[in-house]
Amino acid sequence: MIARADILKDVIADLRIAASFVTIVPMASSKPAGDGTIARATWALPVAGLLVGLAGAFAYKVAIRVGLAPNLAALLALATTTLVTGALHEDGLADTADGLGGGRTRERKLEIMRDSRIGSYGTCALILSFGLRWGALAAIAGPWSVTLALIAAHAAARAGVPAFMSLVAPARRDGLAAGAGAPPGRSVAIAFAIGTLVLALALGPAKALVGLVMLSLAGWILARLAIRQIGGQTGDILGAFEQVGEILILLVAAAFLDGGA
Repeated sequence: MIARADILKDVIADLRIAASFVTIVPMASSKPAGDGTIARATWALPVAGLLVGLAGAFAYKVAIRVGLAPNLAALLALATTTLVTGALHEDGLADTADGLGGGRTRERKLEIMRDSRIGSYGTCALILSFGLRWGALAAIAGPWSVTLALIAAHAAARAGVPAFMSLVAPARRDGLAAGAGAPPGRSVAIAFAIGTLVLALALGPAKALVGLVMLSLAGWILARLAIRQIGGQTGDILGAFEQVGEILILLVAAAFLDGGA
């Protein structure tokens, strides 16, 4: 009984850490953040993502219920998920685009990525991210299909983050990625399993496979770019990976769900 209670306590603590890691919801855990705790808790990232997706889906459904058109409802859903996450991943995408797109040396690229100001590459990346996600949700249209798509996108996009952290070394000795550490194999496997299960249940096995292949390819390309240009991954790179994953899964959902019914 004691062992089971301890396991349940650890699971709840990890869920709280994951929620605090990807949202602005105050979920501080009593569990210490050092000694690889954050890395171990990464298995729960897709669960936290699922909750973010549900928040967006709720906003979409309410907007449709009050008579708004799907394109406006889609915009409100995106606004909700961005608000819930504090634009954390969007910030990472913008910084990554500015850093990898500008600067001639590794040091300069890392300096740009740490700059709070957004440049032209970052601005274009954000426009593309919001535009593609908004277009996909508006095309899907049906509230239930949008719910499934948002859950799948937010869970699956974060399910690959532990693997990315494990396979690509941090580019800096300090910063978010270095401080979190490399997730253990168990956390990587659990996160992947949860993300795959959610993806398959939401979109079906065939579409889930397409999504997994696209996510893997995108992760490989981003990892190659990060290693070649700055020597590894950073918190911004992880945010960019999540954003690309969201976009890809929503595009798959828009392309394959039966007319957005």
